[in-house]
Amino acid sequence: MPPLAFEFEKPIIDLEQRIEQLKTEAQTDEALWFEVKRKEEELADLKHRIYSNLTPWQRIQLARHLDRPHALDYIHAIFQNWMEIHGDRQFGDDKAILTGFAHFMGKPVAIIGQQKGKDTKENLIRNFGMPHPEGYRKAMRLMRLAEKFRLPVIVLIDTPGAYPGVGAEERGQAEAIARNIRDMALLETPVICCVIGEGASGGALGVGVGDVVLMLENAWYCVIGPEACASILWRDAAMAPQAAKVMKMTAQDLDRLGIPDEIIPEPLGGAHRNPLESAHNVKRALERHLDRLRRKRIPELLEDRFQKYRRIGAIVEDAAPAPSV
Repeated sequence: MPPLAFEFEKPIIDLEQRIEQLKTEAQTDEALWFEVKRKEEELADLKHRIYSNLTPWQRIQLARHLDRPHALDYIHAIFQNWMEIHGDRQFGDDKAILTGFAHFMGKPVAIIGQQKGKDTKENLIRNFGMPHPEGYRKAMRLMRLAEKFRLPVIVLIDTPGAYPGVGAEERGQAEAIARNIRDMALLETPVICCVIGEGASGGALGVGVGDVVLMLENAWYCVIGPEACASILWRDAAMAPQAAKVMKMTAQDLDRLGIPDEIIPEPLGGAHRNPLESAHNVKRALERHLDRLRRKRIPELLEDRFQKYRRIGAIVEDAAPAPSV
C-alpha cells in the first residue's frame, strides 16, 4: 500500500494496482482491454461507495493528509500579486501564520493563512502549523491595516492548535488569542474565514471570527483534537475514532448545528486528489460571499456579525404544555 494511503483506501489501491497490471498485459493481449474497462467501472463505483460513506475519523485522516493543499497552495491558485508582510512589531515573525495582501478578481484583499509544512524540514520552520502569540499579533496587525484601507480579510484556517510551549505562554498566548477574538468581532471590514483542514481549539478561533465561516467537505473544527479527547475521557488515545464520532467535529455535523455558513465540496477522495479543483471550489465560494458582504454598510455588517455569534449554541425548548384542569 502506498505510504500516503489510509487503511480504508486499501481496496481502492489494490484495484488500481490490478488495473495497471492488466493494462501492461493488454499490450500483448488486446482481449484484456475489455477487462480493463470493466475494472475501471468497478473502481469508479468502489470510490463512490467508500468516499460517500466516510466516518468522522476517516474525514479527519483526510484533513491531515500530507499532500492536502495548504494555505500557500490556495493563495497561489486563487489570488494574484501576493505580497507577504512579516513580523508583529513586538517580538518576531511567526512562520506558522502567513499575512499579506493580494488581488482577488481584480480587487485588493488582505489574507491570513495558517501554514503547515510539506515535509519535516518545512514543518520545523512552520512549527507544524501551531502559531505562537506573535503570529496572532501579526495577524491582527494585518487586520488593522485592512480595516484602515477598507479591504476585506480572508482567513485560511488549518492548525492542530496554538503552540502550548513555555515560551509561548510566557509571551501571552491566551491573551493574544482572546484579544484577537474580541477585536475581530468589532473589525470594521468584511471577514471571511475558511477552514481548509484542521480547525483546532483556540488556535483556530484566534483568527476564526468572521462574517462568514466556510468549511471544506473533509475539514474539522473543534475545541480539541480527537486523540486528546480520547486520552481525557478514556485514558487511551487509541479511542480517537470513537471520540471523533461523539464530538461532532466534522463539517457535516457542524452544519447541523449552524456553525459553518457553507460546506465547500472537495474532489472525490479529498482535496489532495485534485488541488486545482479544490481551489476552484474555494474561489467560487469566496466570490459569492465577498460580493454580498461588500454591499453592506459597516453598522449592518457589525450587527449581522454580532447576531451570527449570538445564535451559535442557543438552546430552544418547546413551551411547557398547559396543565390539565
